[in-house]
Amino acid sequence: MPSVISNGPSDDRLVLGTGNRKKGAELTDLLAPLGLQLCTLADCNDPLAVTEDGTSFAENAHKKAIEQAVHLGCWVLGEDSGLSVDRLDGAPGIYSARFAGPQASDSDNNRRLLARLGDAPLDTRTARYVCHMAISDPAGHVRVESEASCHGRIRMVPAGTNGFGYDPLFEIIEYHRTFGQMGPVIKRLLSHRARAARLLASKIEPLLRDGQWKTDDRPPETVVLC
Repeated sequence: MPSVISNGPSDDRLVLGTGNRKKGAELTDLLAPLGLQLCTLADCNDPLAVTEDGTSFAENAHKKAIEQAVHLGCWVLGEDSGLSVDRLDGAPGIYSARFAGPQASDSDNNRRLLARLGDAPLDTRTARYVCHMAISDPAGHVRVESEASCHGRIRMVPAGTNGFGYDPLFEIIEYHRTFGQMGPVIKRLLSHRARAARLLASKIEPLLRDGQWKTDDRPPETVVLC
């Protein structure tokens, strides 16, 4: 991904509102066909630390997109996703990344999930991954958004080392394999994030085609770019 070069407007830039390199790489692969200049918050000067205090994936995605877009002076994609387990009444939900605590690792969260499910039979461990994406223009207006999900169940023990988050536990029932066991090519076809990205891309294309994808007119010195 591009490094920070200088401040100033660019009408072909989209900042992916995440500092997670694995998620950033996945989003870059999914949105690359649009031909935009893509970068993540890890490539930006002084990005905001947005507080994810929304009550839904949509609210958190909006916050990430709007606050970061106004601060950076760029179009920003805000994305919030997580795991919803039926037996746990939808938990961990919006708290998926911090299910085991504020500084929890993926392994910590997986262990807590398994502990909460205990020895519940496999056929009662149904779950779904949910992803909401929103894109804000530099003025702080959400212009397009999408939401998608992917259904499966939670394995008794982790399997596979691909992906991140709960991927080693999340099994696509029809394939009898977890996301952790699947390669990135297959995951890009099936995942909640892939489905949301495809839907979002179809909404971005008209903005690009009609010339609506423009930066605002603030002076370059007020804009932090990637």
